[in-house]
Amino acid sequence: MPTGTLFVVATPIGNLEDITVRALRVLKEADLIACEDTRQSGKLLSHYGITTGTISYHEHNEAARTADLIARMQEGSNVALITDAGTPLVSDPGYRLVTGAIAANITVVPIPGASAAMGALAAAGLPTDEFRFCGFLPPRSGQRRKALEELQSETCTLVFYEAPHRILETLEDIEAVYGPRPVVVARELTKLHEEFLRGPAVEVRKQLADRPSVKGEITLLIGKGEHIADTTPIPEAVAALEAAGIPRMDAIKQVARDRGLSKRDVYKEISG
Repeated sequence: MPTGTLFVVATPIGNLEDITVRALRVLKEADLIACEDTRQSGKLLSHYGITTGTISYHEHNEAARTADLIARMQEGSNVALITDAGTPLVSDPGYRLVTGAIAANITVVPIPGASAAMGALAAAGLPTDEFRFCGFLPPRSGQRRKALEELQSETCTLVFYEAPHRILETLEDIEAVYGPRPVVVARELTKLHEEFLRGPAVEVRKQLADRPSVKGEITLLIGKGEHIADTTPIPEAVAALEAAGIPRMDAIKQVARDRGLSKRDVYKEISG
């Protein structure tokens, strides 16, 4: 008996019209649909009259469920993997199933479609020649600043997902680490209240802080820095700031920020 196929199907991130004709056909013809949340996916499937059977597949059961789904495909069933919104595996469950299917010589077929990261990037107005998708930042400020500092040397547009209840703190950390670099907050993409807030982190944060609350799914983008080249040797630059009364670690952070480097790089230069 020939093995089945695993279809990785992108679904709408808000507007139900954002699904491809191919995706609808695959969902109708599949033997089983693995959903992050069967109730949430049920709304989409019901809207399009799709009656294919569903099974839950999420971060809490994917380890156990993967073996079951692979066994079904080895017996000939075609399985479609979807998440609550967007493209599976992109900050969503599915990695174990895809790698497990590949290991079992099961064909994996991507069915492209909606992605919050790509949608935000397309309309943000930031450079798109190079970009890096970084998923979610750490929830705690200290860890978040460390992660941002480690990305300072990147010369491309950075793309993150962020929770609405953390966005104000995250923008504060971005201002502290990146200074006036351009920021875009894309909120509620494809939905009724879709909006883009653009400007330095401090200005975008003020716009959001003036609201009673911040709601909705958020994609956060940080543009390239525009720094005037400073040819002063790094040890001299740090020493000059210290002479001006700035504590050593703060001087290191400032030089790193001004030159788009990580603190580690600057520390190596002054310790070498």
